[in-house]
Amino acid sequence: MPTTAFVAGATGYTGREVVRLLRARKLDVIAHVRPDSSQLQIWQARWEPMGVQVDSTAWEPEAMAETIKRVQPDLVFALLGTTQARARREAKRGVPKELNSYEVVDYGMTKMLMDGLSLAESRARFVYLSSEGASEGGNAYVAVRGRIERELAEGPLLWTVARPSFITGPDREESRPAETIGAVVADGALGVLALLGGRKTQERYRSTTATALASALVHHSVHPPSVNQILRGEDLRGFGPV
Repeated sequence: MPTTAFVAGATGYTGREVVRLLRARKLDVIAHVRPDSSQLQIWQARWEPMGVQVDSTAWEPEAMAETIKRVQPDLVFALLGTTQARARREAKRGVPKELNSYEVVDYGMTKMLMDGLSLAESRARFVYLSSEGASEGGNAYVAVRGRIERELAEGPLLWTVARPSFITGPDREESRPAETIGAVVADGALGVLALLGGRKTQERYRSTTATALASALVHHSVHPPSVNQILRGEDLRGFGPV
């Protein structure tokens, strides 16, 4: 059974729940926080009393490879993502918008983590949080996820990909009104569809919470049949609170 997990994107809505649930399973957890994060000390104060090791390795393949070699994780969670709102917020602090783009964060940092694992010749399971609709032919958000999925399928790593739909809930600290409204509208339409016999479609596309999704990710990360599998919405339910 796995004993050590490295979580990239640990401070995100889903990431912090993954960290908590992994510790609840008594795994050794290394939670990565961006080295330039203004909240690094806050996360250290929050997690270290829980027995979580906070890591701030630079986002460079060689540096990540050295960290992977050192900690020898059995599981690596890639839960990285940015938003346009974050790019605007960081721009006010003088950070160029392109440094918080989907290409740089969602694709670039995930790819650096993959490259770090390859350089370390790690056999850790790579658990990737993708998105429903991931496709290289889609918009920028889903296109980078489609590209990562393809590169995982073509590469040497062991992987599990999760494709949830909307991730939302009343405990979300970051305001995302468009996503919240979208989830409400979509869930309402899917509820009607379920009454008309479309329950499978409802299970695939209805929204989920961070806790429910994190519970599914942790479950599938140690589930042998989930290796090299893409998990859709219906595969990510029933493992924890909704």
